[in-house]
Amino acid sequence: MDMQRVLVTGGSRGIGAACVKRFSALGYKTAFIYKNSDISARELSDIYGAYAIKADISNPDEAKRAAQMAIDFLGGIDVLVNNAGIAQFKLFGDITDEDWDRMMSVNLSGVFYVTRALVGTMISQHSGRIINIGSMWGKCGSSCEVHYSASKAGIRGMTMALAKELGPSGITVNCIEPGVIDTDMNSELSDEEMVALCEQTPLCRIGKAEDVAHLSEFLASEKASFITGQVIGVDGGFAI
Repeated sequence: MDMQRVLVTGGSRGIGAACVKRFSALGYKTAFIYKNSDISARELSDIYGAYAIKADISNPDEAKRAAQMAIDFLGGIDVLVNNAGIAQFKLFGDITDEDWDRMMSVNLSGVFYVTRALVGTMISQHSGRIINIGSMWGKCGSSCEVHYSASKAGIRGMTMALAKELGPSGITVNCIEPGVIDTDMNSELSDEEMVALCEQTPLCRIGKAEDVAHLSEFLASEKASFITGQVIGVDGGFAI
């Protein structure tokens, strides 16, 4: 294991929690940012020894404060997993200005704010891994999720541009695009809709949060040291 200090945003539930558990189990010194799930955050801290930081990363000042708390606790930063995000199902014509702004502020601006706050430390140590969690809908778009799809497409572009800029500083930047994953983010989907999505997936199952955590583990490792600017789907072949 070469990278030892990791920060996960949106780390109290779903994919983020799976990443916190996985990195902690591997011996990484782990911190995570969360906003609302106090009980889940406390359990992760108690069981896995991860440092919980409560903050709203859509607020640039809070994101900067949380990032500095992570650096202070970890003694630096080797791996950043930008996972925090929200979703909303709405017809395009029903999306309000507030809906659009909230989606962009969390899913896209939040990635920018946290990364900006940490990248100086990575540059100074001439190493680091940035792993952005996007979505397959950023690639192929989802009906009734235009604002969500647009925010995740933005993460694709940010990943590739930042990989070019930070490569000379020894920092890799990659994006994971999960498909339909069994987390509470998909709780609004009915059983019938979940079955239909499963049937549209070549591997004929819904993904698990651990599927994404395992790829995050690989991208954080020395084995992935020559991989950067890549967008990798973890979707069972759905977006082929």
